Amino acid sequence: MTDLARQPGVIPYVDNHDGPRRLLTIDVPPISMNAVRHYVPFTSIDGRQYVVSWGSVTFEIPADRNVHVSVHLQTNYASGLTSTPYASIVLAPHPSPIRLATRFSNAEGSLLPVG
Repeated sequence: MTDLARQPGVIPYVDNHDGPRRLLTIDVPPISMNAVRHYVPFTSIDGRQYVVSWGSVTFEIPADRNVHVSVHLQTNYASGLTSTPYASIVLAPHPSPIRLATRFSNAEGSLLPVG
């Protein structure tokens, strides 16, 4: 386990990677109170999926290579299991921490750098 992963609240990078790492914080604000009651946010880091809470979540990720990040909301409310549009981005190698925010509309989503 790296020093970054030892920080409280940080989800460690669990795939094989021996190089440097950095922190990624993703803000997943609730779209509405209906969304909080009926949807669950999922975040994927390099294809590994995590059920996360609404708000901010921090991951440890590789700093020396591209990392694929995606967020989607899922529900089983009403007519069965459905997924909303997703937000996806490929982060380029960089040593500094990064913060992203999700934005969802009816038809699409995006992950945008904050700060």
